Amino acid sequence: MNSVLLVFIGGGFGSLARYGMGEVVKRNFEGNFPLATFLSNLLSCTVLAIATYFIAEKSAGSLSVKLLVITGFCGGFSTFSAFSFETISLIRAGYAALAAWNVALSLGVCFVLVYILAKAS
Repeated sequence: MNSVLLVFIGGGFGSLARYGMGEVVKRNFEGNFPLATFLSNLLSCTVLAIATYFIAEKSAGSLSVKLLVITGFCGGFSTFSAFSFETISLIRAGYAALAAWNVALSLGVCFVLVYILAKAS
């Protein structure tokens, strides 16, 4: 399948998943912490680490899986731009401590998660 098409399809599904995560969080949680972005990035890191493991285990079709899942889906699902914007918005709204927690949790948890899952493979 065409590489561009694989990235397009994966990115579309990732973007829909990101939108869905935002809707679920909006309906079920209150507060100033950007939980939808945090959870999207956390789950995207999990998917990326698991996909990387399976690509390493099975070389057949690895480029297609990489383009569809890692570049496409994870690229559409994770959102560094929203993370950055929401962190600055927290600071501007007077929630500097919450912004610091957002940075620490997002970076720390996601890095540790990918490290642990990658180490297991």
